[in-house]
Formats: sequence, structure tokens, C-alpha cells
Amino acid sequence: MTKKIILGITLACLSAGVSAQVVKKTGDDRKKKEDAGVVITDRQQDFFKVNEVSDADLDWMKIVYRQLDLTVGRNPALYYPEMPNADGQNLFFIIMRLVADGKVKAYEFLDGREMFTPEFEINVGDMLDNQHIMYTEAKGSTEKNRRYAIEDADIPGNEVLSYYIIERWEFDRRSNKMRTTVDAICPVAHRMDDYGGEALRYPMFWVKLNDIRPYLAQQYVFTDDDNNLPRYNLDDFFKLGLYTGEIYKTKNMRNLTLMQLHPEEEALKHAQDSIERRLRAFNTELWVPDREELLAREQAKAALDEDGEEGEEGEGGAAVAAAAKKKDEPTRSTKRGSKSTKSKQPKIKQRKVKQTSVATRSVRDRKR
Repeated sequence: MTKKIILGITLACLSAGVSAQVVKKTGDDRKKKEDAGVVITDRQQDFFKVNEVSDADLDWMKIVYRQLDLTVGRNPALYYPEMPNADGQNLFFIIMRLVADGKVKAYEFLDGREMFTPEFEINVGDMLDNQHIMYTEAKGSTEKNRRYAIEDADIPGNEVLSYYIIERWEFDRRSNKMRTTVDAICPVAHRMDDYGGEALRYPMFWVKLNDIRPYLAQQYVFTDDDNNLPRYNLDDFFKLGLYTGEIYKTKNMRNLTLMQLHPEEEALKHAQDSIERRLRAFNTELWVPDREELLAREQAKAALDEDGEEGEEGEGGAAVAAAAKKKDEPTRSTKRGSKSTKSKQPKIKQRKVKQTSVATRSVRDRKR
């Protein structure tokens, strides 16, 4: 009995010591994350992790570069608030904090030749010096893992008035569906030169959207001035395609932008609209329409034709219709003995369809 009691006390002490060590380690990790800013657990990172689709599973892919103007459509949700407040912080503040703290890798802007590999990672300190951003060495910074602390007033959030994004349009043969994803995003600073004039654009760096998704999901934004309830976070903003952006480039062998291929403004706009239509219609053109879709198309076409006829009559088409009617009317001559000429229409013989019925014998025949 004594041995059993001693053994039970020993096991209880050991289990208590192990649990105390685990709690202490978890508390230290949580404290470090709280000191760094937003708390992102390993489970959250695994939840937002997206495995890249192999090219062997794709039948078609198109890479498109877009420019997001932060004054158009719902894009202002990426710009406001200009400075961090009770509502949170804008997209550029989130990206800059993550890059400066070493949590997210940033890559060089190569204008169409982007490679998201370690040899193309930027030196954050050199980038901050080139962008004239004040910083200090952050706590815990080492020679191999540099960390920088930046004050809110020193982050040029008011200069980043647009973004470049890389958009991938893929047709997956496994699911037989079209998928659109944002691969990377680049902040673009708009700065005036020493002589004034139009602001020049300075692309800063690329970051992979999958790397910052767990942090974007923590920031909710307003997408409508009429509804002050923030229903979407920044991750939803890109995942649902709530942004508005013009296509300025598609991946091509010569690595030329659309402006270089089409210098005239009208031709450039036509090329952008043509690419947009082809991307939107690619998925529907892969399949043969069923009977319901064909009927819907015929009804829509008939409705458009009716609207067109009504529009012509409303804009003076009544006179045209009256003239056409008068032309079709028979003309009478004033001369005696002359015969009136009428518009003869060819007679079309309608084929009578014989109705087949079941043969029945009469009662008279049956009696015979």
C-alpha cells in the first residue's frame, strides 16, 4: 500500500512538472507574438495556405497584369484609413509592417520577368533607404534576420495611390472549372519630381498574396459608403474579385505592355476590352449549350429586336414606317381604262399534315 501511494505521488509530481513547462512555453510564444503585433497561430497559417496547382493539371492558363487605381470603384477600401486608428490600418501599412519585421518575403519588381525565388528577394534595409523611409533596428534583430521598426508617421501611406497585381486565369481539368486568383501584389508610390508636373510612379516590390492572407483576414474594411457595416476583410476583397483594375499587360514573349503594342488611346482601349471579353467568355465557350440556354438566347435576341424597333419608331421611325407602308399600297392611275397595279405576292402552298388516328371498325361491319 505504501509503495502504491509513493508511486502515485511521484507520477502526479511528474505530470504537474510537465504541464507547468508546457504552459510556460506556450505563454512565452504568445507573448512574443503579441509584442510583434497581430497574433497569427500556426493553425491559422495552415488554414490560409494554398498549394500551388501543378501545370500538369491545367489545360489553359493566362497571366494578366492589372493596375488598381485607389480612387475607382471599391478600391478606396485599400487606401482608407490613411493612418492607423480604431478601425485598423490600410493595406500598405499591413504590408510594410510585415516586410520590415521579416515575417513576409519581398521580391524585386522586374516588370514582367518576376521570379519569386530566394535569389530575387530584396534587401529590406536597402529598400527603405531607396524609398527614404526612416527606421531603427527592432528588438530581436540579428545579422542573418534583420528586423526594422518604423513609426507610423514615417510610412508613406499617402503616396501609395495604386497597386499592380498579377492575376492568373486557369482552367483546371480535375474540376473542369475556370479559376481566377491573385498571385502577387506590388505597391506603387506616386511622387512628384523636382520640376512639378504629373506624378511619377515608382513600383516598390512584390509580395505573394498567399504569404499575407492570414494577416489580411484580420482587417475588415468598408466597401460601401451607404453601408457602414464592414462585411468583408481584405482577404475576401481579393478572393471575391471586388477590386476594379485595368489590364496594362499580358504575359508575352516580347515582354511588352499593351501601351507599347497599341500606342494610340483608342486602340489601347479596344485591346483591353477585347482581352477582358475573351477572359470572361472563355469558360462558357468550352461547353455546348443545352436546350434551356438556347431558348434563353432566342428570347433575349427577340427582346432586343423589339426594343430596337420601338426605338426607331420613337426617334422618327414612324415616318419611315409610313413611307414604307405607302410604297406597298396599290397605286391607281387617272387614265381611263388603265388597270390598277397591285403588289402581287407569291402564293405559298401549305402542306396539310394528315392526322393519324387509330383504325376502328363500325358496328355494321362487325355484324356482317
